[in-house]
Amino acid sequence: MAPALLLVPAALASFILAFGTGVEFVRFTSLQPLLGGIPESGGPDARQGWLAALQDRSILAPLAWDLGLLLLFVGQHSLMAAERVKAWTCRYFGVLQRSLYVACTALALQLVMRYWEPVPRGPVLWEARAEPWATWVPLLCFVLHVISWLLIFSILLVFDYAELMGLKQVYYHVLGLGEPLALKSPRALRLFSHLRHPVCVELLTVLWVVPKLGTDRLLLALLLTLYLGLAHGLDQQDLRYLRAQLQRKLHLLSRPQDEEAE
Repeated sequence: MAPALLLVPAALASFILAFGTGVEFVRFTSLQPLLGGIPESGGPDARQGWLAALQDRSILAPLAWDLGLLLLFVGQHSLMAAERVKAWTCRYFGVLQRSLYVACTALALQLVMRYWEPVPRGPVLWEARAEPWATWVPLLCFVLHVISWLLIFSILLVFDYAELMGLKQVYYHVLGLGEPLALKSPRALRLFSHLRHPVCVELLTVLWVVPKLGTDRLLLALLLTLYLGLAHGLDQQDLRYLRAQLQRKLHLLSRPQDEEAE
């Protein structure tokens, strides 16, 4: 096992990479489509129909490239989450297993964002072009994106952000406190095994609620929606646990201040 002085910088480096990638992902999924970060090549007449697009290599080639990038990200994200791979990484990287997973995910997502090929000449599923929709729809999308990202950041904090990023594992190891997950209840561990992405609805809002849904954005939204749907396996027992935890937190918040002081 690497000395503690080497574990902490490695975990911090993974966290910084993941945090920077998250900021870049906000720009890629929200600021870029809402603020028009990608210029169009050609006017409305240059856009082709869906049937014609299937025969146009100038459209199919970038779509195939984008599909490959997405499959690379999904493959990495799923493969490294498999139990056998997690056991192997735990064996060779120890307490840095989660940090390694986070760093690899961030690098895969960086590849998607940096080498993504827009398809400005492709067909458009919908676009707000006529007034007053051209003014109000982007504004509404912007508000919904802001709300969604605020909810995402809040939920990540509730779900123990330090543990998700791998920092808590290293911190506990350095202090000799053991594995953080070992302190959680079996019901919580069962929930975490079924709920890989606790911000599914908010991410779907970010992906689909845009004033213009072009071909490459449609590919991004469809594939990530499919992946997010398959990554969830909640059952009635998980839902009962979530309901009980929510009721417990609401009860704690509703307690009078004088009772808490006692």
